[in-house]
Amino acid sequence: MRLNADVGEDAAALADGRQQALLALVDDANVACGGHAGDLDTMARTVAQCRALGVAVGAHPSTADRLGFGRAPITAAPGDVEAAVRAQLLALRAVCDDARVAIAHVKPHGALYHVAADDEAWALVLLRAVRAAGLDVPLVLIAGATTAAALRARGARVLAEGFADRSYDRHGRLVPRDQPGALVADAGLAAAQATRLAARGDLDTLCVHGDTPNALAIARAARDALGPRR
Repeated sequence: MRLNADVGEDAAALADGRQQALLALVDDANVACGGHAGDLDTMARTVAQCRALGVAVGAHPSTADRLGFGRAPITAAPGDVEAAVRAQLLALRAVCDDARVAIAHVKPHGALYHVAADDEAWALVLLRAVRAAGLDVPLVLIAGATTAAALRARGARVLAEGFADRSYDRHGRLVPRDQPGALVADAGLAAAQATRLAARGDLDTLCVHGDTPNALAIARAARDALGPRR
């Protein structure tokens, strides 16, 4: 089971070593590329860290929503979202080209992540943006995404993701972030959840959010539970 982390979102974590320590524990990085967080400098520094540590670089685009950290409901027109995502992907691609690193996957962030999993029209907006940026890489969506079949029918590869640091409701969906207990901030509980999810057999990767409280301890516990990096 691969472990991934959302990174490049916090300049302070880049500066004080927390991000590098987190990256040392994961297989894949989802790099913020300017929509909800990040800029060319943070992208370049994050990609350099990934290259040095042997971590696969993925793109983590969102709606153009820095104020809401990409988690506000989408109000922009689909065409505008497609253009914004394409621009983010091209920006990260340019950084990766300079570093001689390939983009390995695309994982949408926040509101875009959820609508791309639930709404075929938005999933195709994402797919068009990825292809317009010249990328032919897997899309990472939540396990059970109802749009996965439609995306695969159009030739896309879809990887199923679970979360070590987010709570699930009784229907197997993520508890909304504005509800109590939505985050799993206890490292022991996160490790236990990672073990349970990995045992299901229907996941390709597990996520630890870089902005979750106690993220480094959670990642370390999840890594120990899942076994060594691949």
